[in-house]
Amino acid sequence: MRVNVEPGKIDKALRVLKRKMQNEGIIREMRSRERYEKPSEKKRRKEAEAVRRHRKALRKREERERAR
Repeated sequence: MRVNVEPGKIDKALRVLKRKMQNEGIIREMRSRERYEKPSEKKRRKEAEAVRRHRKALRKREERERAR
């Protein structure tokens, strides 16, 4: 990952770096590796994420159908 730093604009470069890291999922992975997660907790978290994604897809589908 590369971020161009212009002279005197370190704050802007940091914001760009943080945004890129967030889009790549690096921040989420770093947080998940901060502590050990039991396999049962991991399974429960993944199932909850799947349910969340499914509900979001259903909401979007309903919105598209209403717009027709």
